[in-house]
Amino acid sequence: MNLTQRPILMKTLLTLGLTGLLMSSASCGKWNGMFKSNNSPKKVVVKETPRYSMKDNKYAWNKRAKRPSLGMLRFQKHLTGTFSSLAQSERDPNFDEVVLNMVPIWEDREDGPWLYVEQAAGSTMDQPYRQRVYHLNQIGKNEYVSSVYSFENPESYAGAYSHHEPLSDLSPDDLSIRVGCAITASWDEAQKAFVGSTNSRDCQSSLRGSTYATSEVFLRHDHLVTWDRGFDDLDEQVWGSAKGGYIFERIN
Repeated sequence: MNLTQRPILMKTLLTLGLTGLLMSSASCGKWNGMFKSNNSPKKVVVKETPRYSMKDNKYAWNKRAKRPSLGMLRFQKHLTGTFSSLAQSERDPNFDEVVLNMVPIWEDREDGPWLYVEQAAGSTMDQPYRQRVYHLNQIGKNEYVSSVYSFENPESYAGAYSHHEPLSDLSPDDLSIRVGCAITASWDEAQKAFVGSTNSRDCQSSLRGSTYATSEVFLRHDHLVTWDRGFDDLDEQVWGSAKGGYIFERIN
């Protein structure tokens, strides 16, 4: 598969009413209409750093109201919660039941929202296969970034999403940034959704013979669609769903 031929951005839906149709079609493998190819992907320069003052960010902070911008609050709120792909797995055996938990952490910090993220198969919730920390930022009127971090001994924090203060014994200094793996998303008013992706081949990966990974995201208040894939040096896909993304429905 040539890099310029594979889809990297989601195609704008004609109406909000098509969202339900999209979800049912995606479970049947009809994903051609959701993502569109871009032969000349725009280079998005993201400052992936664990430090910035939200109060000095003219986009992220509403000085008059003395609170985060409505866009930043909406981005955090849409990402926070428990999501499940159970319904999709029941419609299509090509997709497993996966549960995704994202909860706020370090809420007294002034450098923007931080989230602890835990992803596990529905049958083994106590054994998450992915544990990350996201740091959210707003870089434009309708442009947002979720930087991605890992940390040591994640297995000892399994289930931390249910704790009163998750990861309270850690700080940003204990994290390792996954360079190039940030998600840059735009708010699409027509779809009432955040639509975004990683940039080109920037996110390096060695999983199952891959050299880089891509992630595409479609985020609404009631569901989240993620399409994670790994590619080798020849831009051939070596892991991840071949037919479309996982549809996570909000369950709380």
